[in-house]
Amino acid sequence: MEKNNEKKSGFIALVGRPNVGKSTLMNHLIGQKIAITSNKPQTTRDRIRTVYTDERGQAVFLDTPGIHRPKNRLGAYMTGIAEKTLGQADVVLWLVEPSPFIGRGDEEILKRLKQLKNPLILVVNKIDTVKKETVGECIRAYRSRIDVREAAAVSALRSVNTSELLDTIFKYLPYGPMYYDEDTVTDQPMRQIAAEIIREKALRRLEEEIPHGIAVLTERMQERPDGSVMDVEASIVCERDSHKGIIIGKGGEMLKKIGTDARRDLEEMLEMKVNLKLWVKVRRDWRDSELYMKNFGYQEKE
Repeated sequence: MEKNNEKKSGFIALVGRPNVGKSTLMNHLIGQKIAITSNKPQTTRDRIRTVYTDERGQAVFLDTPGIHRPKNRLGAYMTGIAEKTLGQADVVLWLVEPSPFIGRGDEEILKRLKQLKNPLILVVNKIDTVKKETVGECIRAYRSRIDVREAAAVSALRSVNTSELLDTIFKYLPYGPMYYDEDTVTDQPMRQIAAEIIREKALRRLEEEIPHGIAVLTERMQERPDGSVMDVEASIVCERDSHKGIIIGKGGEMLKKIGTDARRDLEEMLEMKVNLKLWVKVRRDWRDSELYMKNFGYQEKE
């Protein structure tokens, strides 16, 4: 029941191990693709803020990097962002795999979540991949370890039970002002979204080891005066000369495929033609360089 016609509004943090489906779920909840997805861990590197508004109020989702044991400065930055986000949220969604076995990664998250006071909702994702009984066993296993306000079972990929999850989220949000205009879906700059789309396509096309060592920087993004085309120039940054050769591919074939994939998504998002030019640059061990990390946008922002 609404209180004096006030709306509900608040921040919801999505937390979980790498590759559990946080970005996919967030995209489905807001009904639009903002966060990039791939089947490789550490796809999300920064906190991505997206906004869902309806007659009930406004839910601001904070998709966090997967919490993991850091191996370099970038990894430490990612884990720090995730932990800081948890403390700022009104509601926390903990995404887990549909298994009653609680692995080492989730044990680490469990320790952090036990220190929180905010409402915690357990979300068992990928329920389309297991039997119904397994989902029940999974919920019981987690409930025996931590106090959760609600437990939800969803398939983010297939949009199963995602609208019911939204109902549950609004149930626990406080009453308050709208933080964004009702037509806002993200506070990310367009250049950053473009860079992330290119990185997603590279992640999906490249070998296992290389994606962890790449960043994408949008060097130029400018609409032509007649409004017919958006010119985008971006650099894919890697850590090794050998990686550069793989990203470019024989006769430039791999880079061309990445560019074609990215251009398609950019045109759909911008609703106009896109002229995309890509370069590949080597910056050795940039994931351990504070300067390079800042240049590529990985720095604390208020």
